[in-house]
Amino acid sequence: MATIKFKNVAKAFDNGKVTVIPDLSLEIKDKEFVVLVGPSGCGKSTTLRMIAGLEDISSGELYIDNKKVNGIPPKDRDIAMVFQSYALYPHMTVYKNMAFALKLKKMPKNEIDEKVMWAAKILDIEPYLDRKPRALSGGQRQRVALGRAMVRNPKVFLLDEPLSNLDAKLRTEMRSQITMLHQKLQTTFVYVTHDQTEAMTMADRIVVMNKGVIQQFDTPQKLYSEPANTFVAGFIGSPQMNFIDSEIIKDSGKLKAKFSSYALDIPKVKSEKLEKYIGKKIILGIRPEHFLSVEDSDIKGKYAITVNAMLAEMTGSETNVYFELAGEKHIARIKSEKKICSGDSVRLFIDPEAVHFFDKETTMAI
Repeated sequence: MATIKFKNVAKAFDNGKVTVIPDLSLEIKDKEFVVLVGPSGCGKSTTLRMIAGLEDISSGELYIDNKKVNGIPPKDRDIAMVFQSYALYPHMTVYKNMAFALKLKKMPKNEIDEKVMWAAKILDIEPYLDRKPRALSGGQRQRVALGRAMVRNPKVFLLDEPLSNLDAKLRTEMRSQITMLHQKLQTTFVYVTHDQTEAMTMADRIVVMNKGVIQQFDTPQKLYSEPANTFVAGFIGSPQMNFIDSEIIKDSGKLKAKFSSYALDIPKVKSEKLEKYIGKKIILGIRPEHFLSVEDSDIKGKYAITVNAMLAEMTGSETNVYFELAGEKHIARIKSEKKICSGDSVRLFIDPEAVHFFDKETTMAI
């Protein structure tokens, strides 16, 4: 059971003057693929390094496989870590890089050979076993780094932004390879990235962090459809969610969200929670892809607004339309069969059921 459990873990640097992780409690299940995501400096890599034993814990308790590991050195934690920089030995061949840790354990040569060939076959790097790292591409080096971790058969794989040095095409290929590798190995994976697309496509569950604090820990679908606050709503999704300052009013017995010259009907399912906000400011959240255009077939019953396009980006079947509303810049991703130019008047439709509502003061979802 390779579970990982943080109990009120804190991490401070500079003799306690700088706190990076104030109070972290988190449980990662056996065989789960968990991604830690957040902006630079949010504490995700520090969290990973504490699991690895590369960073000491200032206070609290950390358990791996139900065993408290505070103070236990990295080599005795039965974990393997894959770094952003690959960290391969340049003077060794691919085979020797992968076999090195096993040789240190004085494993018999036939067992080492069996493990290295097993990993090389899974990762499709058999033709490169006699090459040195400098003769490999970035993607091939990353597969060697993964293979070196695999042969140790660890309880936990830790991956620290392993794809950030690759180009966009290779990143996409390696994402799917790492996901399939997790399915084959059936081992606990903890993966750190700043790229929310990686997180959404690879994870069973995602930890969204900001300033050392967990904002939400849930499945990709839940983070997208039910964000806990404006930080998660703005971080998950690309382009990010639009936030519009609004006021809750009651008109003819119906609750509405008033912004600019518009008043959007609030769905019944949300009305009860928003009753106490009548006369108060709230934040309206609309994802760019939840705006509809006249080309959509399901605009009946949707709320129409008219905006002036500041900029239009054609991305193929869709167009990103940048516009100003209620004094703020926003973006809509819509279907468009005709070219939209800067300055064009564009009619957009909002589905009230797809709108999110957030408390203006706390930024928490309503």
